[in-house]
Amino acid sequence: MNRYGSGRARANERFDDMKLLELYLARVLMGQILVVLGVLAGVFAFVTFIDQVSHLGTGNYSVLDALRYVLLSTPRITYEIFPMAVLIGAILGLSLLALDSELIVMRSSGVSIGQITYAVLKLGLLLAFIALLIGEFLTPWTETLAQRGRAQALEQNIEHKSNSGLWMRDGGTFVNVREVLPDLSLRDVRVFQFDNSSQLRALVHAGRGYFSEDFWDLDEVKQTLIDEQGFTTVAKAPKARWTTSVTPQTMSVFLVQPDQLSLMQLRKYIAHLVSNVQDTRNFELAYWSKLNLPFATAVMLLLAIPFVFGSIRTDSMGRNLFIGIMIGIVFFCGKQGAWLYRSRLSAAAHSGGDSADADFCHCRRAVISADTLISAHAQPKTG
Repeated sequence: MNRYGSGRARANERFDDMKLLELYLARVLMGQILVVLGVLAGVFAFVTFIDQVSHLGTGNYSVLDALRYVLLSTPRITYEIFPMAVLIGAILGLSLLALDSELIVMRSSGVSIGQITYAVLKLGLLLAFIALLIGEFLTPWTETLAQRGRAQALEQNIEHKSNSGLWMRDGGTFVNVREVLPDLSLRDVRVFQFDNSSQLRALVHAGRGYFSEDFWDLDEVKQTLIDEQGFTTVAKAPKARWTTSVTPQTMSVFLVQPDQLSLMQLRKYIAHLVSNVQDTRNFELAYWSKLNLPFATAVMLLLAIPFVFGSIRTDSMGRNLFIGIMIGIVFFCGKQGAWLYRSRLSAAAHSGGDSADADFCHCRRAVISADTLISAHAQPKTG
């Protein structure tokens, strides 16, 4: 019994030691990951602000509007660079442990590489869950606010977007559009026409609307005319022409973007597009990209382990960090390449060159961030 009791005590002590080791590894790695994430997010946010400077003076767009847009875009930026930051931060953290001989001490005390890998994997699963929460809840909400605020500041004729759809004003006419589809056609359009006395004189409802040259072609049209005595006349037509200053470019600022949707919303919207015979490739690409990113985060953390269980000289830390940064950039630019493909698909339906330029700009930011990180961390350790 004493032998059994002592063995059990040693097992409990071993278990407690592993818990402490896991917590220590998590603290060191999370510290470095947060540092890298802060540097990358800061660089990307700064370049995003520079991009917005060119829009200053357009409509009511001011410096405060640009700063608000950048602030609300930060969760999306964080979400996009999360796997790259995890990889670089993990390589940096494990390399620091190796340089301080802490990994050697762990190994000599009986901790195997498998146990260290398991501890890192548990942290990776936690980070994957955090990435999933950011992508599912925080990013769609803040990105919608960012795009909506920017659009309202840039486009003076846009009133607002509410649960009832998009509201715009064109002189004495108010327009309500329930939904702007990816090809910039309109669904469930209502046009309210008022006279000089602000009295409603006509209400036009259309099931769908398509832009053609300088006017809109409306389908499934129902027009209700109201005279001065309040009597109404209703007329229906399969098609009608609507001439207005509202253009697809005006509508595009409130186009439903995949970045603004969660996985559940993407699934529902893809089903909606299929039922309306619309192109779903953009949203399917966004769906699988969002679904894979949390898993990619965990994989990136595991990829950091082989970099440190080899040569642990000081000069190898800079090399490992450089290789890790390159892998992170390749992953990030590959993801942006997928979004570039999505941009091209969207551009096939309407003019959209700016989005492609933005994707190239994202990769450029990644290279700038790499230079910053190498300068900050890949210096030989002295003293």
